[in-house]
Amino acid sequence: MKRRDSIKAIALSAISSGVLLQSCDPDKKETAATLPKSAGIDRHPFEQVRDEKLVAEKFFDVHEMNTIKVLIDIIIPKDETSGSATDAGVHDFIEFIVKDMPRHQLPLRGGLKWLDVQCFKRFNKKFIECSPQNQLSIIDDIAYPSTAKPEMKQGVTFFNLLRDLTATGFFTSEIGLNDLGYVGNRPNQWDGVPQDVLDQYGLNYSDRELNETVKFNS
Repeated sequence: MKRRDSIKAIALSAISSGVLLQSCDPDKKETAATLPKSAGIDRHPFEQVRDEKLVAEKFFDVHEMNTIKVLIDIIIPKDETSGSATDAGVHDFIEFIVKDMPRHQLPLRGGLKWLDVQCFKRFNKKFIECSPQNQLSIIDDIAYPSTAKPEMKQGVTFFNLLRDLTATGFFTSEIGLNDLGYVGNRPNQWDGVPQDVLDQYGLNYSDRELNETVKFNS
């Protein structure tokens, strides 16, 4: 199974269990990190104020954010079906999440430092300065927990967290939901039991049933 298909399978399972609760309005060109501009029936004004404050703040510096962009596009690259993680705005989603959930700040920032240290040891360069081949050689050492060496434990923990956040951010974005083909619950119209079935059992709807249950305005 391809990496993207594996991540998609995880996301579909999460959606079916109700973990991914965000929906996407197809008429709005927004990424997962974009916030509504005003409070509504599902948002209190104080939530809007808090979210706007978090969006205005910055946690990752330029180098850290550029490293995250490379990493998340390794996790979910652009393909023939849809755009990449950065196309979906996942880097902005992660920036927001670490401010909304500060427990992720130290593991992610520490993991980014760890990654650069490893690259300096092997290639005498920071991660984002390495060739794509060298970048993937580092990722291969931390992307598979069951086969990773003990000395790679910190990197494995970091990459697991980043991969989870990337999948969540991507598959709750417009691009990601389109990639899944997920449309959520949509209203439909029930026209009643087919007439041939009613005839088979000698049944008919009463006028009241037709007017109040079966027939309704579009």
